Amino acid sequence: MIKKLLLPIILFVYAIATYAQSEIKCEINTASGMILIELYPEKAPKTVANFLNYVRNKDYDGSTFFRVCTPENEAEREVQIQVIQGGDMAEEKLFLPIQIETTKQTGLKHLRGAISMARGEPNSAQSSFFICVTDEPELDFGGERNPDGFGFAAFGQVTEGMDIVEKIQQGENEQQMLVHPVRIESIRIIE
Repeated sequence: MIKKLLLPIILFVYAIATYAQSEIKCEINTASGMILIELYPEKAPKTVANFLNYVRNKDYDGSTFFRVCTPENEAEREVQIQVIQGGDMAEEKLFLPIQIETTKQTGLKHLRGAISMARGEPNSAQSSFFICVTDEPELDFGGERNPDGFGFAAFGQVTEGMDIVEKIQQGENEQQMLVHPVRIESIRIIE
């Protein structure tokens, strides 16, 4: 409970501390290989701070990439996407949801390799994130994937390891859920 109450304060302090940095590099070590990403705290300070709180607490360790959207399993949808989603974790590890920083606000777009926060309603993102396998403009502000039009909060980019992202996306799935989720061994900041 204290963890949830302190989150807004922690996010604010961290956002101020990291604002001067133009990018923060992290490595996502998975059972399928390494994915390197860079995060953009100047453009999406709240979203980056939220993600890094989970990273610093090592909360992503042992979570998985559990969902994939492919041309095959998206065939019935009017607006199709190609992403992999990860960062599932137990309820007790979750921080309070964060306010969405839309692509209209940040200028970041859902291009191939973009990393973004998963969500249901606006302002409901917590730990789960996704990586775009292809350009996905329908996930940007005003895009048609979500009827609310807010889109999703992009906050970084894959710099190496798109082959690993594609490998994960090709895993056997049933209704988008991976039959064999891919373990996230760790996510660490690269100093």
